[in-house]
Amino acid sequence: MQKLTAFWQLMRADKPIGTYLLAWPTIWALMIAGAGEPPLRIVVIFLLGTFVMRSAGCVINDFADRNFDGHVRRTRQRPIPAGKITAAEAMIGFIGLLAIAFALVIQLNTQTVMLSFLAAGIAALYPFCKRWTHLPQIVLGIAFSFGILMAFTALNSDQWFIAGLLFITNVIWTVAYDTEYAMADREDDLKVGLQSTAILFGHFDRLAIGIMQVATLALLAWVLHLLTVDLWLWLTLVAILALFAYQQWLIREREPRKCFQAFLHNHYVGMVFAVGLAAHYWF
Repeated sequence: MQKLTAFWQLMRADKPIGTYLLAWPTIWALMIAGAGEPPLRIVVIFLLGTFVMRSAGCVINDFADRNFDGHVRRTRQRPIPAGKITAAEAMIGFIGLLAIAFALVIQLNTQTVMLSFLAAGIAALYPFCKRWTHLPQIVLGIAFSFGILMAFTALNSDQWFIAGLLFITNVIWTVAYDTEYAMADREDDLKVGLQSTAILFGHFDRLAIGIMQVATLALLAWVLHLLTVDLWLWLTLVAILALFAYQQWLIREREPRKCFQAFLHNHYVGMVFAVGLAAHYWF
């Protein structure tokens, strides 16, 4: 039971924020590609796949960072540096999670299956990018956005321009919120030699995040324009603007705990847009 509990923690199943951030854009895509009525079976497959792939990403991330996490205050109690899970056990678990994910995606069409291999490869690559580039957040953004493309292929949608816009939007938004996450670890990352956009941007970190947040809003507005939605749905962008402004307030002094709080707050950004789309199609 101790091993199971430790592996549950290794998967970060007790901290579902990553699952939320991966799931919300996928739900956007399913709602749009399915015109508000995506088949329940497809939705369930994608939501289960989101949980499994996010868990696999956390496992391979901790495997890759096993020699660094013990030196970072926020991560030193994770299962591998704490000695609760060995590196070999983590890899076995990672392979098992990938097998579960494959069992889910194989129920979808060939295009979606092919995209899933590329998505899994990029997700596995991300943790190692922190050693050789200051832009690992872009790799994470691409990995977190494949669910959008897969949703459109799974539903045989031909709205590829909108799919592309959503993909780019989500990459930019992911880089913005993961930079907030990286700001919380910047001091420790500098000590152990890991790289991030927070380190790259330096004192321009808040400005860079703000620019990406504005770009996210502009691209979401473009999506809404293409969907010819009712006027009231545009209010979701006003709400997201307010959420982004609150995040800027949180990170104003670059205090690690507040930066991490700003990162967590992005859950509401994804939820607001998803609820807006659901209301548009259903009511």
